[in-house]
Amino acid sequence: MTTRLHLHLLSDSTGETLETIAKAALAQFDGVETIRHFWPMVRSEANLERILEEIGQNPGLVLFTLVNPETRQRLETRCRTLGLPIVAALDPVTDALSSMLGQAAKARPGRQHALDAAYFARVEAIQFTIAHDDGIGAEDWEDADIVLAGISRTSKTPTSIYLANKGYKVANIPLVVESPPPDSLYRLRRPLVVGLTTSVERLVAVRRNRLLSLNQTPETDYVDQDAVRAELAFARRIFADHDWPVIDVTRRSIEETAAAVINFVNERRPC
Repeated sequence: MTTRLHLHLLSDSTGETLETIAKAALAQFDGVETIRHFWPMVRSEANLERILEEIGQNPGLVLFTLVNPETRQRLETRCRTLGLPIVAALDPVTDALSSMLGQAAKARPGRQHALDAAYFARVEAIQFTIAHDDGIGAEDWEDADIVLAGISRTSKTPTSIYLANKGYKVANIPLVVESPPPDSLYRLRRPLVVGLTTSVERLVAVRRNRLLSLNQTPETDYVDQDAVRAELAFARRIFADHDWPVIDVTRRSIEETAAAVINFVNERRPC
């Protein structure tokens, strides 16, 4: 049986934090059809009033990250009148930090998105990663923080982009039996090189779907189990010969793969 849920997300900034929290929480439940109402940049009374009308017409759970006390009070009062559950998503964490640090939190909307040095470093990381996708720019690989290596369709590019959004400069390199990578890959010192692998069955399925989406014949060596098995063995030999850490992405999401890569990075850092 499927349960329908109207979920209202209100933020005085971009709402990215709130969306992440909601997504993580909803993943714990099955059989839920979520109708999401997303309201970023809620900073005026007129804007809030329009949103309250929508909430009244589509009652459900209200999650918010609003720092303006007047805006918060108006939202909370209206939700209580409607008998709707409302959650201030960041309050428990903010309150705990305030208690531990002995200072009040600054009521500044979107402060985490301030244009500080970390922001520009993240932009630089994204630009570097895009410019070094799929084996491009070998002359700059030494400038990377992370290098991902693996055969075709082992999630190298999406994992690279996700890591770039975390501030890591990433290059990803395809391992092709007929066209081995340049020797410079094996001489890298600064970046952490991580090998990505997967199961034969998953890789064949992913590649077959890729060919079908391109309206190409799904019966080639690209999806032949024996050929794919040989490719994976070729990559694993390279990983073992150079003592690179390896991640099996078979049952991992992009986020989980990226988290495993970051763990390797942290383990490599000197204490």
